[in-house]
Amino acid sequence: MITEDVLIGYVRTALPGAVVSVTDRTGTMDHFMIRVVSDHFKGKGLLDRHRLIYQALNEPMKDGRIHAVEIKTLTRDEIK
Repeated sequence: MITEDVLIGYVRTALPGAVVSVTDRTGTMDHFMIRVVSDHFKGKGLLDRHRLIYQALNEPMKDGRIHAVEIKTLTRDEIK
């Protein structure tokens, strides 16, 4: 099990200044929806953006604390 605050910390370490929100999708603290807003994504396609997040979450995904993750990535300019 991993907390939302710990997940946010992993992402912010990889993408300083990112605005990160995490939602526990099932109540089991291992299936998450993560929304990240960061200008680090400018000029990057969807796959490259998601790779950045997967790299940030590599440790908890490998050790099983994260079973499934849904990712939404935006730049500040893309927020509606």
